[in-house]
Amino acid sequence: MGERLGQHMLVNKTAIPKIIAALDLQPNDTVIEIGPGEGALTFPLLEAAKKVGAKVIAIEKDLHLANQLKSYAGATVDELEIVTGDALKLLHSLTDKLNNWKLIGNIPYYITGQLLRILSESENPPKTSVLMVQEEVADRICSRPPKMNLLSAITQFWAQPELILRLKPEDFDPPPKVKSAVIKLESRKQQVVSSNEIGRYYRLVKLIFKQPRKTAANNLADGLEISKKEAVDLIKSVGLQENSRPQDFSLDQLIKLSTITAK
Repeated sequence: MGERLGQHMLVNKTAIPKIIAALDLQPNDTVIEIGPGEGALTFPLLEAAKKVGAKVIAIEKDLHLANQLKSYAGATVDELEIVTGDALKLLHSLTDKLNNWKLIGNIPYYITGQLLRILSESENPPKTSVLMVQEEVADRICSRPPKMNLLSAITQFWAQPELILRLKPEDFDPPPKVKSAVIKLESRKQQVVSSNEIGRYYRLVKLIFKQPRKTAANNLADGLEISKKEAVDLIKSVGLQENSRPQDFSLDQLIKLSTITAK
């Protein structure tokens, strides 16, 4: 993607092998790359994929860059498929029938939330995602109690996050105004989770984090339209105190609460 689409090209050559290594490429993997741009990550990724017998599908929204990438790749590269279009709209159709697919990309800030929502709701999420995002977003996704937030609660329900590395503005061309970081999301959805369980959990966390500065009991009482005492009893039933705030919840406590409140 070019600058007009909010993308900045990664030019730090030492970071690229670390990013690719985080994917843990295996034979027969299919890796989807979002926004390959001029191929700074794509071609080293392709070399790594060829060594293990994996395939790369690059989704590029900018038609000029997609055509340029195709000319660089040449017609003989069987392991690379270049698709032109909007990754948010194409992901489902490209991955619906894939087993153990993986995702990589430098994700523009303005689509990060949408992408994470699509992945969280997917019945076939990527086994591993390695994403460059705004540093602030990476830190929020990786937060643990007492710094939990809506983004970490939603993301960690389907994936185990890990911060891989932090990047400076000068690692990109043109340098962005914000710092970036690379996170790895390892999918938890190896076990079958019903759509009812997923919906119940997401409703609960949105309710709990609706007003993060209020106590969790107050948010629960308002959201479920129950008494303050009933809400406090529910909070205590998962091991928290009466005055606990949303950011104090662990993932397991949120899951347990979503189960209890559904009864």
